[in-house]
Amino acid sequence: MSRAPVWRALAALAVIVTSIIITVSLSPRLGLDLRGGTQLVFEARDSPTVKADSESADRALDVLRRRADALGVVDPTLIRSGDRRIVVELPGILDPRQAAEVIGRTAQLSIHRVLALAEETDQAAPRDEHGQRLRIGPAAISGDGITNAGERTDPARGLGWSVKIDFRDARAWQQLTGDVACAAPEDPRRRIAIVLDKKIISSPQLDTSLACGAGIPGGSTDITGSFGYEAARDLAVLIKGGALPVPLDLVEQRSVGPTLGADAIEASAKAAITGLVLTTLFIIVVYRLAGLLAAVALATYGLISYAVLVAMGATFTLSGLAGFVLAIGIAIDACVLIFERAREEYGRAPRRGLRTALDQGFKHAWSAIADSNITTLIAAAILFWLASGPVKGFGVTLGIGVLASLVSAMLITRVLTQAVIGRVGPTVSGIGSAGRIRSWLTRRNPSIMAARRWWLALAGGLVAVALAGTLTQGLNFGVEFTGGRAVEFTTSGTVPAEVARRAVADAGQPSAVVHSSAGLVSIRAGQLAPEDVARIQDALRDHAGEVTKRRDEFIGPSMGAELRRNAAIALIVAMAAQLVYLAVRFRWTFGAAAVLALLVDVAVVLGLFAWLGKPVDGIFLAAMLTIVGYSVNDKVVVFDRVRELWVSKDHLPDAVNSAILQTVPRTINTGLGALFILSALAVFGADSLHNFAIALVTGIVAGTLSSSFVAGPVAIALNRFDRNPPPSRPRSTR
Repeated sequence: MSRAPVWRALAALAVIVTSIIITVSLSPRLGLDLRGGTQLVFEARDSPTVKADSESADRALDVLRRRADALGVVDPTLIRSGDRRIVVELPGILDPRQAAEVIGRTAQLSIHRVLALAEETDQAAPRDEHGQRLRIGPAAISGDGITNAGERTDPARGLGWSVKIDFRDARAWQQLTGDVACAAPEDPRRRIAIVLDKKIISSPQLDTSLACGAGIPGGSTDITGSFGYEAARDLAVLIKGGALPVPLDLVEQRSVGPTLGADAIEASAKAAITGLVLTTLFIIVVYRLAGLLAAVALATYGLISYAVLVAMGATFTLSGLAGFVLAIGIAIDACVLIFERAREEYGRAPRRGLRTALDQGFKHAWSAIADSNITTLIAAAILFWLASGPVKGFGVTLGIGVLASLVSAMLITRVLTQAVIGRVGPTVSGIGSAGRIRSWLTRRNPSIMAARRWWLALAGGLVAVALAGTLTQGLNFGVEFTGGRAVEFTTSGTVPAEVARRAVADAGQPSAVVHSSAGLVSIRAGQLAPEDVARIQDALRDHAGEVTKRRDEFIGPSMGAELRRNAAIALIVAMAAQLVYLAVRFRWTFGAAAVLALLVDVAVVLGLFAWLGKPVDGIFLAAMLTIVGYSVNDKVVVFDRVRELWVSKDHLPDAVNSAILQTVPRTINTGLGALFILSALAVFGADSLHNFAIALVTGIVAGTLSSSFVAGPVAIALNRFDRNPPPSRPRSTR
């Protein structure tokens, strides 16, 4: 007796127990779009003395980390991306102006002697804190000579705040102040200029009690002035953090309010629960006891995926939650493939029993499951490799979900069904009957490929309509691809669109694109500074009462061009990778037919978004690449069956026709399972996930139809150019 079932059961138990332990012991790490905060992406550029490379970026990263710590940010995240970019995540910081100003300033600090008052026409002379121009000498002490700085208040001096500075070389400070003290009490030369980024932030005059040559001992001093607490703290942060080794440009910024993050978590949880319940009910109705066991395995799939993400320290983002929910549909696909093959095997030889039919179902479905999951992993890898930000997180979640679905279907589902199936009757098991769809197709046996030219003509018409929409309406590229700033405000009352546009124009932005709906105003413009956003918010308050900023995204022009270029490359690379894989796994005609059908799917979704004016952004890119992976899954299943049937069929059209008819039950059941999930996302998901669900629903429907009515006819048409012979029957052996 084989011990394989025992080992599979032990492995399944070990996976489940480990996942439970990880889930209980570790807490998830939420992204800023779920807990609120600001994300900044800086890009280092060359300075006259330092080249921007990985080494200088690492040193800049240390400076930024010290500044974030000094700001009191709880659990900040700072990582280097590539050689020149630094990603800074600041939970709880919702004002991008404050974050960018304090975190990213170059902050070149130096201390100088004042030589004399300068003429107003002397543009080279900097102004002091009172607006008067001063001629200053060379730097006597640089920023490196400062060891510490901090804000403090002294009641003896009044209620104002000051900044205390500690110097590394006490003698240098004492000598500088001793030389300056030799000037007369009212002489400008008795002042010391503290310069930050070529601006005089303080120019105190030494006390008259300080004698010439004596200097200030102790290696510390106080910068006094009309400082409030925040101004004193920000100045202390800049001085204490030190100077950045290279200048930093802000190329991307995202700010999300905490209420929006809480709403997104609640909406995604509702979508996941609703989709899971609907899918579970559907699979139980279709496959009865086998479906119930698959639903149990589906629950363990969710547990495994979550445990792996938590163990990796992955950040849960809104798009990542969408990938997690969507992967439930991918996990269903493997179970449907197995059960449909088991039904076929039982229908051919019912005397061999349910358990044998189930074993054969796992055996014969493995090829299609492996091929379809590999193609999805290719799409996920391309997302991780070429995309950035939330889309990269979506790729990670999708890839982990695919691997977890393999464990769920091929290990846990197998252990559960083998332990139960065979002890119940064929009707209760769910695999003892062919099903209504398969029975109807068997009776009718329609010849779909007889009208293959009409199907291709219809597909060409759809593509023409889609291209017409793209050319006439254009694509509404989001701020991620065009560059600029997009801001969303929630309002206590509804603001008419015309009133909102007039308020934005009065705030100095007449060319901004403004949309207004119930309690929400969204604004997008190419040139919109944080100060402009504040003015727009004040202008909206005059018409809408209470106005709260809930989302703020800025993408620099170079970043937008790069994201646009990477999006095109990602789609091209994804399709090329699918073509290469299918050509190696099957034959080049099948690969070319699948890619041409994929182009139809992509064109249909793009055309729909063009006609409806929907935004084409990073979430849309994630949806498109998911459609590519999902659509190829369906085509892999069809071509896998074509390869199997072509051995016994004399003509390829007959094999394609039979393969389509035999895989229709799997296609319908898998598609409905995924549509349940996506419908839940569309109804309960956050605002940004609505368009994501619309794109995926359209892509899944188009991909399902194109597998039969585009890929099949194209493969038949290309077969005349294929020099490889059809697969031959295996020789019989005694």
